[in-house]
Amino acid sequence: MKIGIIGSGNVGGALGTRWAQAGHRVIFGSRNPASDDMRQLAASAGSTARAASFREALDAAELLLLATPWPATRTVVEGLGDLAGKVLIDATNPLLPNLSGLECGTTTSGAEQVAGWARGAKVVKAFNTVGFNIMANPAFGPERPVMFYCGDDAAAKQTVRPLVEQLGFEAIDAGPLSQARLLEPFALLWISLAYAQGQGREIAFKLLRR
Repeated sequence: MKIGIIGSGNVGGALGTRWAQAGHRVIFGSRNPASDDMRQLAASAGSTARAASFREALDAAELLLLATPWPATRTVVEGLGDLAGKVLIDATNPLLPNLSGLECGTTTSGAEQVAGWARGAKVVKAFNTVGFNIMANPAFGPERPVMFYCGDDAAAKQTVRPLVEQLGFEAIDAGPLSQARLLEPFALLWISLAYAQGQGREIAFKLLRR
């Protein structure tokens, strides 16, 4: 699959690298694709990855990952223009600058706002509930950490699910996109446990059944 990464920081870099190493063709989108950082990222991801402008990443990709810092998200997404038919994985979180809370919640979510800005896109929320280090290496012995995802388009979710599983997570469909109102606070729980409660970043969640 051709995957465009919109936002090539820690999260976009980790996921894009993992997918490239799994054999997908990855285009890391950037405002400055010729920068040293972008060249190094593409080189470290392997021969199936390259850096390009946002527009080139959009045009070449079958699926997009959105991993921008929240304050820049609306500008970036609206700047992409018409996204008709594109599956867009939203990995953002509407965090306040000091990580003390969320800019929105309970009655809407960042993902629902992204869906409003991303004209024509099929938005699926995923990869927002653990840190990028867990995305880069989700191995916990025999256990697989859970990765919830949600969205309103069933076919889009079926496209995203194997991309989640391929990285080593247990993929759980959490329902419609409005469930992001729960998944984004869940991300804040991970942040709180990792930092304020001293658990550290090497933690993830597991869904148990009986």
